[in-house]
Amino acid sequence: MAVRNAVQSARRSLTWLLVIIIGLVGLIGFGSLSDENASFTPKLALDLQGGTQIILSPLLLDGAAVTTEQLDQAVSIIRQRVDASGVSESQVTTQGDQNIIVSIPGIPDENTLKLIKASAKLEFRAVLLTSVGTPTSSVDGGSTEEEPGQEDIEGEEQGEEPSAPEDPAASTPNATPTDASDLNWITPDLRAAYDALDCSTSFREAGQVDDPTIPLITCDVDGFTKYILGPVEVEGANISDASNGTVQSSTGASTNTWAVNLDFDGIGTTAFSTVTQRLFPLESPRNQFAITLDGFVITAPAARAVITNGSAQITGSFDRDSSKVLADQLKYGSLPIGFEVESQENISATLGSEQLTNGLIAGLIGLILVVIYSAFQYRGLAVVTVGSLLVAGILVYLFIALLSWRQGYRLSLAGVAGLIVAIGITVDSFIVYFERVRDEIREGRNLEVAVENAWKRAIRTILASDAVSFTAATTLFLLTVGNVRGFAFTLGLTTIVDLIVVLLFTHPLLQLLSRTKFFSSGHPWSGFDSKALKASGYQGRGQFRVKETLAPGKALKASREAEKRQTIAERKAQAAIEAAKGKVER
Repeated sequence: MAVRNAVQSARRSLTWLLVIIIGLVGLIGFGSLSDENASFTPKLALDLQGGTQIILSPLLLDGAAVTTEQLDQAVSIIRQRVDASGVSESQVTTQGDQNIIVSIPGIPDENTLKLIKASAKLEFRAVLLTSVGTPTSSVDGGSTEEEPGQEDIEGEEQGEEPSAPEDPAASTPNATPTDASDLNWITPDLRAAYDALDCSTSFREAGQVDDPTIPLITCDVDGFTKYILGPVEVEGANISDASNGTVQSSTGASTNTWAVNLDFDGIGTTAFSTVTQRLFPLESPRNQFAITLDGFVITAPAARAVITNGSAQITGSFDRDSSKVLADQLKYGSLPIGFEVESQENISATLGSEQLTNGLIAGLIGLILVVIYSAFQYRGLAVVTVGSLLVAGILVYLFIALLSWRQGYRLSLAGVAGLIVAIGITVDSFIVYFERVRDEIREGRNLEVAVENAWKRAIRTILASDAVSFTAATTLFLLTVGNVRGFAFTLGLTTIVDLIVVLLFTHPLLQLLSRTKFFSSGHPWSGFDSKALKASGYQGRGQFRVKETLAPGKALKASREAEKRQTIAERKAQAAIEAAKGKVER
């Protein structure tokens, strides 16, 4: 019964492995039919493929100078923007003490380019005048139902036909504005400039820096709606987090409505609370606040309640993609200084296909050496080693191809190095298992029993070893940037694949092979020759056969073999035993 259960378990594990491989192949294959980004060929990083280089130069008010702290903060935020867009292995560096260089592998999509080029500050301004009517979308504090006292904001997604705006500047203002929503900001000259503004034409200079203390005349990002906005009241730097997701009903069920969730830090919470307290009782459009990026309005929600907890939810005619774009703009839109694009050009690979070929050749040489060693040391078991390495290679390749499609992952030369290092990690698992099986055979057990007993001992060691490797890879990935992260990622991925292969292929295959005549009979070429293993004098677990029981010609050989196979702990234990024997004899 036990034998039958072991065979069934082995076949079930191999079936699951086959299901995983077929599933990955099918998923990528299906994706390649509907998505041009899906392919069985992994995307390459900047050092192997080349890409696009964008040079950003700072734009400052007259007399201002960029500081090292501002430049470093800008580099960090731009890097987050690029990473959030799904681009992997990009490089964001400074040039001298002024410019920022952004290098992106391949051809970046339009959204990524917009995130990089939209480099001015993200700002919140009150709406004084707009060319659209009633808002069509909303922002709330996380619930879809409006109840008395509930913190709720309704927002606006642009798209209505322009309607005749009210005329708050019919007469010349004769009073000093008291707050950012005061219509006294709108002077006749400002109103005339607003009336003359045509959003379909270019009306702003690239990277224009706006004075945050005075009103702003501008349009939305689509060039459809124009606005007069009050002074800046909340900075984008005060947004602690922004994300997209579906709206939940009052019962906690997820709906099909997409929204953008906003969270402010302490300063932003206080400022936003003050803004919504003032806007809430006002009539449209003065109950709206506009969020501007690079001087253009990206959304203009209307306050439907007072928000005091620093959390809001923008809803409207969003879908998954548009809500993510807005969330990324809000989360990574605040830079300490404005930038303009000084140049954008294609760049060639820094290493190129020749280096990739050399790296792959180095990996192939290492693989061949592993196979040769395995054949010399374990004879027939080399079949298991080669098969396991082949399965591991297939899984890693498919996972990388899938991640290239779904997550924008790109394989760099550092990533290739991680894959090569992983060969040793994978082989180490096999050696641990094989040696445990040999120890069991030396103790006189048949191969079937030895395989099962050895597995219980080997899996603990394999798990501990892989846990250490995965922890190291995770630490490197979290604490570093650039190519080092590429190395850490592939190292962590291959460690996980190693566990999958050992659990679903190596162990099940050895279970089935142990029931074949070639291996179970202890054939000299099987790797489990019990006579050869016992002749060495080493019995496993730090135990040795007594030399006198061996033939004279084999005693010296057994002694030398035993010394070679002993670990430090076993040597110490053997020395203690010999010392104890010496005391007894005296």
